[in-house]
Amino acid sequence: MPLIIQILLACLLGGLLSLLAAFLILYGLPKKWLAYAVSFSTGVLLGTSMLHLLPEALGSGLSPQEVFPVLLAGILGFFALEKLSIWRHSHHHEDDGQMNTKSVATTSGHHHGDAGVVGILIGDGFHNFTDGVLIAAAFLTDPALGWATTLAVIAHEIPQEAGDFAILLAAGWERKKALFWNGISSLASVAGGVIAYFSLEHTENWIPYVVIVAASSFIYIAIADLLPRLKFQFQGLGWHSLHLLMGVAVTLL
Repeated sequence: MPLIIQILLACLLGGLLSLLAAFLILYGLPKKWLAYAVSFSTGVLLGTSMLHLLPEALGSGLSPQEVFPVLLAGILGFFALEKLSIWRHSHHHEDDGQMNTKSVATTSGHHHGDAGVVGILIGDGFHNFTDGVLIAAAFLTDPALGWATTLAVIAHEIPQEAGDFAILLAAGWERKKALFWNGISSLASVAGGVIAYFSLEHTENWIPYVVIVAASSFIYIAIADLLPRLKFQFQGLGWHSLHLLMGVAVTLL
């Protein structure tokens, strides 16, 4: 199968399957399975980054002195981006509070809330675009690595998409509307994959560095976002440990 077709399929799967899984978890499966999905996702992210992406970058000819500074910069960069995102969300909430105290018409406050939700969708779309770039870079390195990266993208998107659904529904959106616009946002990964394929294909020297950035993204999400949630999961501790190990095992397969 041509490489561009594999990249397109992987980007579609990465976006739509994670969206569907999050929808099923929120509205079809017991809530405890979302916590187990976080454990599984953590194992997939750490396994893909440590056992596939970083070894591939080192095997491409880069020295450890070249790989690990990029990895460190990537982790710090993703921290800065998340910090900026949190600051913007808190700023929106402060503005919403001011609007609610000053506004005499309920419609104006509702409109401002919609603007904040649209901002979340735009931010999610940019995140999905980046995922598409990472998937394409992995496929350009090795198709097997590409599919492993796709699995990791699906894994870390499930908790995020579940959170986005909760925000959209809290803003008063209907389930079908929330599902539709989250789906549109997820298609940004296809654009990222196509653009990266045609640009990185002619600049092969950059591909290992993009792979390192992918690893830093997965490590940061696992350590900063997912593992802190699991620290406070005391019920079903054995099941959480099993799902985490299953996530690692899947990357080995």
